[in-house]
Amino acid sequence: MPTGTGAEANPLFELKFGQVGIARLRFRACDDIEALRRQLDIAIGQSPALSARAPVVFDFGDLDTLPDVATTRALLDSVRAAGMLPVGLVDRSAPNEELARALDLPLFAKPRASAGKAGGHANAPAAVAGLHREKMVRSGQQVYARGRDLVVVASVGNGAEAIADGSIHVYGRLSGRALAGAQGETQARIYCSDFRAELVSIAGRYRVFEELPADLRGRPVQVWLDGEKLVVAGI
Repeated sequence: MPTGTGAEANPLFELKFGQVGIARLRFRACDDIEALRRQLDIAIGQSPALSARAPVVFDFGDLDTLPDVATTRALLDSVRAAGMLPVGLVDRSAPNEELARALDLPLFAKPRASAGKAGGHANAPAAVAGLHREKMVRSGQQVYARGRDLVVVASVGNGAEAIADGSIHVYGRLSGRALAGAQGETQARIYCSDFRAELVSIAGRYRVFEELPADLRGRPVQVWLDGEKLVVAGI
């Protein structure tokens, strides 16, 4: 999250990384475009692995009223200037549909609540059938296991993405991005035998390379959510 003094002490948004490699920018306020722009620069400066032309959707669900068309255009310009690529709005409500139509933007379904919240242990891995990938996931490639776990027998290279609605198991080196629980499953986990990830994410909560413990690099690790905290620990 952005940090700083003055306006920067009150974050105007929450940036989560999840559904099929798309980041979700959830606004807490949008009446100060300049403050938002500064906070975006700070957040993206702290997470360069996330910002490199990453697609992002806008979520206005926390606001009392939707921004008007002019304000939303200014928000789109600010995010583009920060290096990310706005691709649409979240939530198929009537007001959002009207705003999206005026901006000629697509609407995305709001991420569904995790089934894990209804019961069960928060740290238990998701129990779903797995998609097996025998070959290396190379730079620029993306593998997505929809509705199930992803098992990569080889490695995930730099600039590659492994995404699953369930858990992710990488038996080789994990050098790219791993996004588990892509549809909001908080019980999902990430496992790998050689940890060098650019980014890891579970149900939208993410950590990038610069934030990851240096003593875990090259070691077998697992990643899980403990409440709102993303935990990375050795196995």
